[in-house]
Amino acid sequence: MRINACRDEAELPCVDIFVCTADPVAEPPAMVVSTVLSLMAYDYPPEKLSVYLSDDSGSELTFYATCEAAQFAKRWLPFCRRHRVEPRSPAAYFSGSAGDSDNKEHSDMKNLFREMESRIEAVSILGKVPKEQKTHKGFSEWTSEMTSKNHQPIVQILIDSREESSVDIDGTVLPTLVYMAREKRPQHHHNFKAGAMNALSIRDALCFVMDEQQGHDIAFVQFPQGFENTTKNDLYANALNVINCVDLSGRDGLGGTPYIGTGCFHKREALCGAKYSREYKDDWKRRTKMENEETMGLKYGCVVEDLITGLIIKCRGWRSVYFNPERKGFLGVAPTTLLRTLAQHKRWSEGNLQITFSKYCPLFYGHGKLKLGHRMCYCIFGLWAVNSIPTLFYLTIPSLFLLKGVSLFPEASSPWFVPFAYVAAAKNTYSLWNLLKIGPTNK
Repeated sequence: MRINACRDEAELPCVDIFVCTADPVAEPPAMVVSTVLSLMAYDYPPEKLSVYLSDDSGSELTFYATCEAAQFAKRWLPFCRRHRVEPRSPAAYFSGSAGDSDNKEHSDMKNLFREMESRIEAVSILGKVPKEQKTHKGFSEWTSEMTSKNHQPIVQILIDSREESSVDIDGTVLPTLVYMAREKRPQHHHNFKAGAMNALSIRDALCFVMDEQQGHDIAFVQFPQGFENTTKNDLYANALNVINCVDLSGRDGLGGTPYIGTGCFHKREALCGAKYSREYKDDWKRRTKMENEETMGLKYGCVVEDLITGLIIKCRGWRSVYFNPERKGFLGVAPTTLLRTLAQHKRWSEGNLQITFSKYCPLFYGHGKLKLGHRMCYCIFGLWAVNSIPTLFYLTIPSLFLLKGVSLFPEASSPWFVPFAYVAAAKNTYSLWNLLKIGPTNK
């Protein structure tokens, strides 16, 4: 049962959605604005929805693409409402069979999108925005001295739902759309994403946090991250199927899934540093008093700011919920090469290990605040990099000993063979069962 079945539209809270991008080359502006448009088309009161595009690179190309998206949204959002479009990302919709309709309105909308896409791609290839296309006053923020690592803060409100002119072609209010790029200077650490940060997903999440009986202590609702560009056999396991379907679900049963940095709906009070108590009751019209940056928002000083932020929130008495709907609520792009996969895993490993050897080590920091099983779940993340050491020994040492005719494993005649064979068979059978259950193939 979704939230519209149990709540009036007027009771729904305001929702802020952040889309983070950092590199116009690795994350093409045309792809980014399709994500923005899909979020603006959420099935949610538009006057209560604000979408923020947080551009870490401060790219003029991304800003131009966002300006194009703001104009296209005036036609795309009414089109989605009339035809119940799914998925609501125009790039995904028009690339599938659903976008091949002979209907004139479909054809016109597809042509409009392709034209917008062509303009954005042409500017991206050129590497700069031609002067005649700089029609928005916000382009004055960009100068010849600016770089992706050295620029002033930029905030441009492209659509303000409070203004009478912010309506689509049907006269319906548009969601607020804001482009922002935080300040970056070479002499200051920029704290990675922490300094920036399906159409029914919002309503699904609100069913948990607005539950009058059990929703008061829920800090965030975590959705799995799906990917639309993985291969059938997924050679590098970038689809994260086992993590999404088995690992995170199991952690949810032990006290709550961690915050994984994307596809997550946060309760504002929890993210702003509030501590939960039994007397705490949500007041959706109340604004939380902001505290200092040590207690509010995402945590600085760690490359996996999402994991440490979720840990600290839970140690304040809050809990989380993991929700994995049949139809994915969030789709992204996974690394497609071994080099990019290794770079991503290296970043995750370093960040997780950094948490383990910091004052926020889950085993000690969560003592008295989290159950032992919950803390051990966090430790699995933290010691992920260390696990490579016994794995390396397991792959190399037995092979080297076999070259000398020495076996490190019990022989079939040994009484130790039965428990060894049982553990090996059980572990591999369980792993294979998980892969066959949730993966497309067994390769």
